[in-house]
Amino acid sequence: MSEAERRNHVISASVPYMDYHTFDPHPDLASLVKCYWTLRVPAQNNVQRQLIIPDGCIEMAFIFGDLIKRYTSENDFIIGPRDVVIGQITKTIYIEPTGYVDSFAVRFYPYGFANFVTTPINELANTETPLAALFGEEVAESLARKMRDASDAKTRISIIEDFLVGRLSSKETVDRIVKTTMDTMFASHGGGSIKVMLNDDPAKRRHLEREFKRKIGMSPKQLAKVIRLQGALKRMLNRQSESLTEIAYDSEYYDQAHFIRDFKEFTGTTPKRFLGSDRMALSSLFYK
Repeated sequence: MSEAERRNHVISASVPYMDYHTFDPHPDLASLVKCYWTLRVPAQNNVQRQLIIPDGCIEMAFIFGDLIKRYTSENDFIIGPRDVVIGQITKTIYIEPTGYVDSFAVRFYPYGFANFVTTPINELANTETPLAALFGEEVAESLARKMRDASDAKTRISIIEDFLVGRLSSKETVDRIVKTTMDTMFASHGGGSIKVMLNDDPAKRRHLEREFKRKIGMSPKQLAKVIRLQGALKRMLNRQSESLTEIAYDSEYYDQAHFIRDFKEFTGTTPKRFLGSDRMALSSLFYK
């Protein structure tokens, strides 16, 4: 695979009008940044609210198109910032564009974003925090201006990687126990037991809970459930001929009832309804 191909993996959209691409990070950032992504969607007459499902990641997003609504209830919404960090989502949210969509974002691994800020990560959970609140007005405005003025994704990736590398500090490293547990969680697709990982050591578990909350924004148990759900979602979206029972067991759930219960906890709906709803188009695109 050529360098250009390696850095530009196109994700085929299940909805034709959504132009979604992902890009690999530079190797120096690959342990912290999962990918960069761009999304362009023309303005639509009949816009459907889109359900966003927790995925365990934190994102830094730049909105170049029209702004985005986030619903706080069935009828109430807020307008999100244009240059923003989206913290850990521990519950499903609905969003809706106000016009055309043109966005660039950095998707960090759960433990990744803590390396670039001093703000406790749990304070960012379920919120959209303006970049200025995290990096200061001058730095945030300069970065946002460079990103807006860039003509293509390649240039924007270069700008954001220069910024991220400049923010790294040897004093701001992820605690070894958190990183080790994270690696184990991903390797087991969220199915591993925290007690087993830490040899049932109460002191280590308490430390892990504190560090997860501070550096990742959710508890180890919450993150394990999110990782396991993501694996099940991918099976649903890519191998829909499988029965729910097969998906449940392949995803390390006790049984189908356990899978459906966790699915409803995070999505507010059942797996079958998820696959058949227009409001799931964006989530389906991201998680496929």
